[in-house]
Amino acid sequence: MPTRVFLTVDTELMWRHHAAGLDIDAIAERSLEPAGVGIGYQLRMLSRHGLKATFFVDPMPAVAYGIDPIKRVVEAILAAGQEVQLHLHPNWAAASDEERGRHASFELIDFTLAEQRELIRAASDLLVAAGAQKPVAFRSGSYSASDDTLTALAELGFRYDSSHNGSEHPWPSAIGLPERQIAPVEHRGIIELPVTLIEDRAGHLRHFQICALSTAEMRDALDHAGRAGHVAVTIVSHGFELANRAGTRPNAVHVHRFEALCRMLAERRGALVTSHFAGLPDLPLDRDDAPLGPSLLRTRLRQAQQLWSNLVAERAA
Repeated sequence: MPTRVFLTVDTELMWRHHAAGLDIDAIAERSLEPAGVGIGYQLRMLSRHGLKATFFVDPMPAVAYGIDPIKRVVEAILAAGQEVQLHLHPNWAAASDEERGRHASFELIDFTLAEQRELIRAASDLLVAAGAQKPVAFRSGSYSASDDTLTALAELGFRYDSSHNGSEHPWPSAIGLPERQIAPVEHRGIIELPVTLIEDRAGHLRHFQICALSTAEMRDALDHAGRAGHVAVTIVSHGFELANRAGTRPNAVHVHRFEALCRMLAERRGALVTSHFAGLPDLPLDRDDAPLGPSLLRTRLRQAQQLWSNLVAERAA
């Protein structure tokens, strides 16, 4: 049975641009289409390599700016044949275009079960209003989720969550699962698909995110999952992640990693099948899939690459 690969892109308007006082057009540009390497570019690369991806879209900025910016990105994703599911940063629930300092708590786990249920329900309704199908999968902003989050999702009819991240456990990723859990598991009435991890050095976990792993680490993690017959690999990126923090120029390191990842997945499509959540057949559960073990050489090479990225690629234009 091939390993399912969930290539996921958290898609959101960035709070720091809102807080800095940029207008909505600039916020949307720097968050969703920064420096020519945003959502449009990523959709083209996915199409070129015949890959499926899930875009976890946060519709909550509509509280401050209306639904149109969310609707435009949802339409682009769906027109490209890719999937939209629900993402949520709860701080936007109290946001205002006029009072940029106003916000609710940044962590979903700070809310009660009833409050989380209402936030998720409201966000789901906004996502549908933006043109998406009723979502069946969820990821919380900053991986901030708890058992209450999963209970709320189950009550609202969701089937999947992908917020558990052992490298951010127990805070803010606070779901009651082992930190090394990477195989799908049923928990609190939801199928949890944790973010994939590697052990970059003995006893230290690092999650499979474009800005977190080198090309070599991504390659080795994919090959490890394929050889071991893992049920799933869950990969994280962001709509803004291939640009510098200001959204004004590409981050060459991250662009290279994304392009290399697309090539690697295309080359391994027989053993590693990129998949959407909607219509997904039942997955084997309760497997003991384990993260890739440590390699000092891989880690040192990534640290050197990241240093170059921080010193050069992130320098503002």
